[in-house]
Amino acid sequence: MVSRQWAVGVFVVQSINSYQDLDVWKFAMDLVVQCYKVTKRFPREESYGLTSQIRRSAASIPANIAEGYGRDQSGSYIQFLKIAQGSARELETHLLIAERVGLIGLNEDDNPRPLCERTCKMLRAYIRSIEETRH
Repeated sequence: MVSRQWAVGVFVVQSINSYQDLDVWKFAMDLVVQCYKVTKRFPREESYGLTSQIRRSAASIPANIAEGYGRDQSGSYIQFLKIAQGSARELETHLLIAERVGLIGLNEDDNPRPLCERTCKMLRAYIRSIEETRH
């Protein structure tokens, strides 16, 4: 597998030896950490509500990327990436709810939603690139 990055207007090719080398997995891991940090401030009564939902859906994203990477078939890998994408959209919804009920400020520096949106876009682009190479 190969990853492409922009460097001064040209592609730099990096080899991918593990799911841990994937930028989308790295972003997803950062998203998990940010979600854990922000939910630490939630009230105790949210422990089994939004706190749990946000943490579980966030952790599911990199976990599904990793699990899919371990599969031998690209179709199976794409399915796990799509599950990760679904978890990212679930997380985005929980974060929107947390914003609406005042648990997360819209403009807070540690609001995880922008990183969640970025991760969703990366996942979608990654899935498309794999699907294009299959055809």
